[in-house]
Amino acid sequence: MVAAKIDKFIMNVINRDFTVSASPAQSSFNQPIPLIQHFSDLAQRYDAFIIDLWGVLHDGVTAYPGAADCLRQLKKLGKKTLLLSNAPRRARVVAEGTARIGFTPDLYNYIYSSGEETWQQLKERGDPWHQRLGAKCLALFGDDDRNFFEGLNLQIVTQPEQAEFFLAIGARNFGEEVKDYAGLLQQAATCSLPLLCANPDLEIIRKGKREICAGALAQYYEELGGEVRYHGKPHPAVYQESFKLLGNIAKNKILAIGDALRTDIAGAQTMGIDSLWVLGGIHAESLQLDKPFGLEQRVHQQCQKAGLSPIAALPKFTW
Repeated sequence: MVAAKIDKFIMNVINRDFTVSASPAQSSFNQPIPLIQHFSDLAQRYDAFIIDLWGVLHDGVTAYPGAADCLRQLKKLGKKTLLLSNAPRRARVVAEGTARIGFTPDLYNYIYSSGEETWQQLKERGDPWHQRLGAKCLALFGDDDRNFFEGLNLQIVTQPEQAEFFLAIGARNFGEEVKDYAGLLQQAATCSLPLLCANPDLEIIRKGKREICAGALAQYYEELGGEVRYHGKPHPAVYQESFKLLGNIAKNKILAIGDALRTDIAGAQTMGIDSLWVLGGIHAESLQLDKPFGLEQRVHQQCQKAGLSPIAALPKFTW
């Protein structure tokens, strides 16, 4: 039975069959998505920008050519920029890593992450759902994520029957797949552990290789009937905090920029703000980005299937 559920889960991920409701302010799904070549074509139309990191600015290791220049140009124009990441790490840790790649704090105004939101909720316990989690935590995380637990009064346990909740930060090791955690996830579901997901992404591409994220583990946990709470894009709370950081800016003057349809573009649409789809990230392979002929049609088809309407698509985040 577990094997059948894994097969079904894998097929759902491959097909990427997801839809969201249309925002009245956004264009009809039947309208073609404009394919532009320069970000400067849009920059003057907005006062603030919510910008994804992985897949837009860098690949996790190396900065994309021209991306830092886009941030510099926005600074010169007096625009506000917020870097919003689904990284399951504290915002300061994301900022430090981003700076090492070449995006220093002078290039943007604010930075926020799903990991920061998760940490804050575990610290404050400001709503009934987080209050009932308790302190005994079954956690999935890699060695680089150990600093996430600093300042939290949590007891890390190793067996589901010892835990009061399940925290998914990410896979323990690179190269692992959801099936490697099937047994543990099944045990946790049998124990009815609520799962807190610190990164809704299903996968990332690092140096050309796909790696699963906590979102893939959480999605499979839901397939098993488990209860999941997500922090990060496309869920509203992370955008509400972003709007607070940006200040009193009308939604029609905010542009979200991202490479992932199911998180960046869907989240923006849900919140009623415009979005720009950067094609050179997670969807580059399925879009056959290296084959310009027919690209606009492929962009339109993927957006139509997903029920999403970015105002434009841009191959690379360049000025």
